[in-house]
Amino acid sequence: MTRLPDPTVRPADAIDRPAAAAGLRDQFGRVARDLRVSVTDRCNLRCTYCMPAEGLPWMPQAEMLSDEEMLRLIGLFVRDGVTQVRLTGGEPLLRRSLVDLVAGIASMEPRPRIAMTTNGVGLDRIAHRLAAAGLDRVNVSLDTIDSETFTRLTRRDRLPDVELGLKAAADAGLTPVKVNAVAMRGVNDQSVADVLQWCLERGYELRFIEQMPLDAQHAWDRGDMVTADEVRATLSKRFSLTPLPAVERGSAPAERFLVDGGPQTVGIIASVTAPFCGACDRTRLTADGQVRNCLFSRTETDLRTPMREGASDDELLDLMRGEMWRKRRGHGIGDPGFVQPDRPMSAIGG
Repeated sequence: MTRLPDPTVRPADAIDRPAAAAGLRDQFGRVARDLRVSVTDRCNLRCTYCMPAEGLPWMPQAEMLSDEEMLRLIGLFVRDGVTQVRLTGGEPLLRRSLVDLVAGIASMEPRPRIAMTTNGVGLDRIAHRLAAAGLDRVNVSLDTIDSETFTRLTRRDRLPDVELGLKAAADAGLTPVKVNAVAMRGVNDQSVADVLQWCLERGYELRFIEQMPLDAQHAWDRGDMVTADEVRATLSKRFSLTPLPAVERGSAPAERFLVDGGPQTVGIIASVTAPFCGACDRTRLTADGQVRNCLFSRTETDLRTPMREGASDDELLDLMRGEMWRKRRGHGIGDPGFVQPDRPMSAIGG
């Protein structure tokens, strides 16, 4: 199996923010309101742009946060201003206690909005239970609606399962059901309009995302990336796209367009060519208890160890706030010295 280097962990005392600073603020005036929680690094697909065919060395169970630990840390983030919690992976549906986790988050005061990003495999069996527990909505990753292309991309023949999961999510009221797609040159870039038509017919909200350098193989090449402008140009050959006012976007990453006059929309996220770092309100918690201030950060702060050693809530909050204070102005993908994070997306959480 491919071996990944250990992430760089900040020492617990490396806090250089003003002593009076409170809340999840950084030096550029941004405040974290959106927490991405990776509940597992395991996945049941092997997408070519994410991990090698043989998979990755999964986290040992002892290193992963228990439900109690995860809920304690999420509760502290909520106490410090987080208003939305998004559960991610790996594949979050592989965490057996997922329904209990959702219920625990839904019981917090103030109650945050709860979303989940999933590949949709197995969602049909659990969607109604998740909705009853308090999950508000889902995003399902689906790059193609062609079964052969799906099997090549994911190395698994599971497209029918994803379709069942999407339908079950809609039936359970986990709406709006959003579909996330990545266009890849020479793979699925010529069929992006077909994916949009498919989503429009089923009432799903489609969002195209530029491919980012988060693969375990570190094989990402900007020259091979299909840009947001290219996606828009391809879609415009079949559909009339009308940009929605920028004021409606807020801190959301997607530029949204009315399709053929609306009311349905499509979103395009230019994560690389037109990053939204200036309005970013996100922070991340990994399944092994590390807080990261950016998806592309090369360092992170350990919360698990001090928590297990008896740290108080205030001490843990101080570590969280210190990590956010060190957040950079932007992810730096376009910088000459940019280095891809050691951890792949499956370990960081989407």
